[in-house]
Amino acid sequence: MKKSYLIFQEFLYNLVHVAIQPLKPLLKRNSRAERVLIPLERLAKKAAYNCKMCGQCILHSTGMVCSMNCPKNLRNGPCGGVRTNGHCEVNPDMKCVWVRAYENAKLMPKYGAEILWIQPPVKRQLQDSSAWVNMLDGIDQKHTVEWQSADSQETLKTLWRKSNG
Repeated sequence: MKKSYLIFQEFLYNLVHVAIQPLKPLLKRNSRAERVLIPLERLAKKAAYNCKMCGQCILHSTGMVCSMNCPKNLRNGPCGGVRTNGHCEVNPDMKCVWVRAYENAKLMPKYGAEILWIQPPVKRQLQDSSAWVNMLDGIDQKHTVEWQSADSQETLKTLWRKSNG
């Protein structure tokens, strides 16, 4: 059941990703269109993922789990304090965001391997903006340092698929 749900989530993500491309000329930062999109994005993603509206959504790369729900806002995996039961050291009643992300990623055929990708630090100035607009403009991926090459990402995908059959 969970695997089917995650595959459906991947399908929805792809659908929106493709459907939104023709709107690129309209969807610009601080535009009227973005001001309309933000409340819709906030409502949908908050309900489905407890989204924190960081403006740089990587749900598809983190097993459809919002990494910003980590009390430490860790973007690239768990801290050293994950408890033996898989729960968070800061909030012991909560399962570690990264344990959930990893478990989900193993069930995701299309994007699961992206859990291994190194994610760039969060740009705090994008907080409360539309991740879709930022993605279309390429703002969410503009960084001063190349965090990970496309070749290394492909190598990681291959290793992931071999180890998760």
